[in-house]
Amino acid sequence: MAKMLDIFRALADPTRLRIVQLLRTMELSVGELAQVLAQSQPRVSRHIKILCDAGVAERRKEGSWVFIGPGPAAVTEPLAQALDAWMATLGQDPWHIADAARLAAVRADRAAAAERYFADHADHWDSLRSLHVPEAEVEAAMRRVLGTASLGTLVDIGTGTGRMIELFGAQARHAIGIDRSPEMLRVARGKLTASGTEGWDLRQGDIMALPLEDAMGDTVVLHQVLHYLPAPEAAIVELARIIAPGGRLLIVDFAPHSHEELRTQDAHARLGFSDEQMALWFRSAGLEMAQTTELAGRALTVKLWLATRPKKKTLQVIGG
Repeated sequence: MAKMLDIFRALADPTRLRIVQLLRTMELSVGELAQVLAQSQPRVSRHIKILCDAGVAERRKEGSWVFIGPGPAAVTEPLAQALDAWMATLGQDPWHIADAARLAAVRADRAAAAERYFADHADHWDSLRSLHVPEAEVEAAMRRVLGTASLGTLVDIGTGTGRMIELFGAQARHAIGIDRSPEMLRVARGKLTASGTEGWDLRQGDIMALPLEDAMGDTVVLHQVLHYLPAPEAAIVELARIIAPGGRLLIVDFAPHSHEELRTQDAHARLGFSDEQMALWFRSAGLEMAQTTELAGRALTVKLWLATRPKKKTLQVIGG
């Protein structure tokens, strides 16, 4: 009863109701909420604290930014159903119409920031991509490996610009992107918002200590990340921790090569990986190698390694 009273008290304010409706549309920073609501950040922060204390919203820190999203589904889903029913009966409030218009401006700002980032880095990325097969071929191969069935809960580690979520999000029940860089998460947020991709959230975190529960991911993707890591075998153990029984891990990276310049130019800690090396690391993490795919490029060969976590065996009791 006390928890329900906290929820109703938190909603007993028009600004906080507006915030709840906005968060149903997309995760927003405190500054973005202040922009949409046309209120000061300190005032918006006070409203957010009340909503978070009641469990209606959640904070997520990314560097110096704080993003706000809906609270746990057990709290927010019944609330969303009630709000929809009331709005259908009472009609849309003028505030919601104004908020939607200002939210469109936030979406445009995010998309513009993402475009600026791509423009600033295009030359560098083009020079690296020229060494291996076109990205479209890699993505097509990933589609073939993962298939067309539901991916369940999709987790993209080192999400970068959010491309993997954009590519596979429609097949997932829910998609989570993890990246260490707050800048990249802001780029991904802008790109995914502009593309209209739905059902995702982004979190700041380190691959060596993922901010995720055990066995919560059905499909985990690590796309062109492993070669940056000084201890890739330890990273695979951490990835295996979050994979549900019967779940899959897809790693896309380079086969062994001798381009030493990539160590200094692009901070590559490892110059590719062999099938034998990957199979050993998978076994050590409790995974099984399921499939390998090779895409030969001009100077670098791209490899796709698919591993699975075996389903738990059930004991069959035979009665006498």
